[in-house]
Amino acid sequence: MELNAYMIEAHIYRKKKGKIEFLLLKRGKEEIYPNLWQMVTGKIKKNEKAYETVLREVKEETNLSVEKLFVVPNVNSFYSFTDDSINFIPAFLCLVNEDDKVKISKEHCEFRWVSKEKAKKMLAWPGQKKSLNIIYSFLIQRNKQIHFVEIK
Repeated sequence: MELNAYMIEAHIYRKKKGKIEFLLLKRGKEEIYPNLWQMVTGKIKKNEKAYETVLREVKEETNLSVEKLFVVPNVNSFYSFTDDSINFIPAFLCLVNEDDKVKISKEHCEFRWVSKEKAKKMLAWPGQKKSLNIIYSFLIQRNKQIHFVEIK
C-alpha cells in the first residue's frame, strides 16, 4: 500500500458587508463526481509546493487573486481501491477581495458565495465539512487553541 499526497483543498472566503462567505464550485457534467459542490481542489505538479498549487489552482479555477493564504491545521484523507493507496490532502484558507469577480474554468458549471451553514449542506465529503468547521472557528472565534500559519 502506498501513501500519497498529490492534491490540495483550498477554501476561499471573503468578507462582504461584515459577513463571511465561502466560495463553492459545482463540478461539470464531464468531470469525475459530476455536479458535486466543492471548494477549489487540484493536483500538485512535479517540483511544485502544495501552497504554490493553491495559488495556481485558485487562479485557474476562479480567476481570483489570493490576498492572504493560511495553512489549515487539518489534512483530509481517502482510500483508493484502484491502486490500493491512502491519499492525504492538505487544506488551505484563502482570503480574496470582496469585489473581485469570479470567472470559473471549464471544470465547473456554476459557483455560489454561501454562508458556513449553507456550505456544510452543499459539501459531500465529511473531511471537507470538518475543514470548514475548523476554519469558521478560527475566523469567528479566533480560537486561541487553533493556530493557522500564514504563508507570505
